[in-house]
Amino acid sequence: MQTKQEQQFLNDFEQNQNIVHKVCRIYTSNQDAHNDLFQEITIQLWKNYSKFRGDAKFSTWMYRVALNTAISLYRKSSRSIKTQDISDVAFKIQSHDYDDTEEQQLKALYKAIHKLNDIDKALIFLYLEDKPYREISETLGISEVNARVKMNRAKDKLKKVLNP
Repeated sequence: MQTKQEQQFLNDFEQNQNIVHKVCRIYTSNQDAHNDLFQEITIQLWKNYSKFRGDAKFSTWMYRVALNTAISLYRKSSRSIKTQDISDVAFKIQSHDYDDTEEQQLKALYKAIHKLNDIDKALIFLYLEDKPYREISETLGISEVNARVKMNRAKDKLKKVLNP
């Protein structure tokens, strides 16, 4: 029997789990690492759900937890992720169909993004999610002006990687 809080978390998570998958795709290079990071982010979201006050949208809070978890895990020198079993919870994963050209372009973009540093990855990710600079700055804990400056630099780096 699920509590009201568990049910609310599952509903919120299910509606926004694509955020976690996208963060995992930005910060990992293979399916096993993606799965491990997805699990760790999910655990961190659940552990911190009671602290979510609703001051921001759930998705904004989710971006922040997911990005902070990914960045902190991948800054560690070992690059190994400790996971915990969450077998009691099942999540729906939707797949999207892309044509071959879109898939190749997407793979090239992700390959280029993987070459950026952690903060630049987060900035580009949020930008690609069409988040306004105000929300980007809130999510990353920096000023809006700083977010704009860092974004322009990250875009320049990405252009250089995509068009050497």
